[in-house]
Amino acid sequence: MTELVVRRLLIDLETPFARRWCGGDAFRTALFNALSMSFPVGEQFFIDAVRAGHKALPPEKQAQFADEVRGFIGQEATHRRLHALFNGHLEQQGLVNAWAPRAQERMKLFEGADPRHPLAVTAANEHFTALLAEWLLAHPDVLQGAEPRLATMWQWHCAEEAEHKNTAFDLYQALGGNHEWRIIWFRRITWVFLADVLRQTLSNLRRDGALGQWRTWASAARTLFGKGGLVRETWKPWRQYLQPGFHPRQHGSDRSERWLAEHRDAYTPVGSPVGAA
Repeated sequence: MTELVVRRLLIDLETPFARRWCGGDAFRTALFNALSMSFPVGEQFFIDAVRAGHKALPPEKQAQFADEVRGFIGQEATHRRLHALFNGHLEQQGLVNAWAPRAQERMKLFEGADPRHPLAVTAANEHFTALLAEWLLAHPDVLQGAEPRLATMWQWHCAEEAEHKNTAFDLYQALGGNHEWRIIWFRRITWVFLADVLRQTLSNLRRDGALGQWRTWASAARTLFGKGGLVRETWKPWRQYLQPGFHPRQHGSDRSERWLAEHRDAYTPVGSPVGAA
C-alpha cells in the first residue's frame, strides 16, 4: 500500500494575481487555467469513485486499503479546495468555466453504476495527471517567471498527483476490474479530456484577447511539441497504459519525492483530510 500524507499548502490564495500569471505567457496561462477549471468537479468525482470502490470491497480488503484511501481523499479534497479558490480569481478576471458544467452532466451517467466503471474513469484521469505531473516537475522552466505562490501550488499539486497515482487503479483491480473495460474507458476519457482542455483553453485565450496573436501559437508549439514539450514527452507513456500488464508504478515518482523533500517549508502535514466530507 502507498503511504499518502495529507498536507496543508502554506501559500496565500486570497490575494488576486495577474491575468497572465505564468511569466506573462498567454498560452501557458490559459492552459493551466483550463486544467484548474476542471479540478474541483473532477476531484470530487475521483473522491466519490474511490470511496464507493473501497466500500464495495470485502472487509479484509477494506482494511488493507483503508489508510491509503483516507490519504487519497484528503489529498484530493485539499486540491479541490485550493483550485476552487484559484478559480474564483479567474472568474473575477472575466473567464468563464464551461468545462465544469459539462463534466457535471457527464457524471450523472454513473449514478447507480457498477463502482468499477467510475474507478476505471478515475484511473484513466489519474494517469493523465501523473503524466502532466512528471512533465512539469521535469521541466520547471515551463513555470519560469510565474508568480511564485502559483508556481508552488502547481508543483505541489503535481508532486501529490504522482504520489497517489496507484490508488484508483489498485482498487479497480481489487474489485476484479478487467483489462477490456479499463482500456474502453481510457480511450473514451482520452478524447473527452483532450476535447475539453482544448475548448476551455481556446475560450480562455479568446477572453484574454490573445487568440489571434502569433506569439500565442508560437508558445503553444514550443510548450506542446518543442524539445521537452508536453505532447512530445507524454505520448509514449500514454500508450503504455494500453498494455495488458501495465501498472502506474512502472513510471517512477522520484521527482515527486525530491520536490516534496526539498520544499518542506512550503507545506505542513495535517492529521486528517482537509474538507474531505
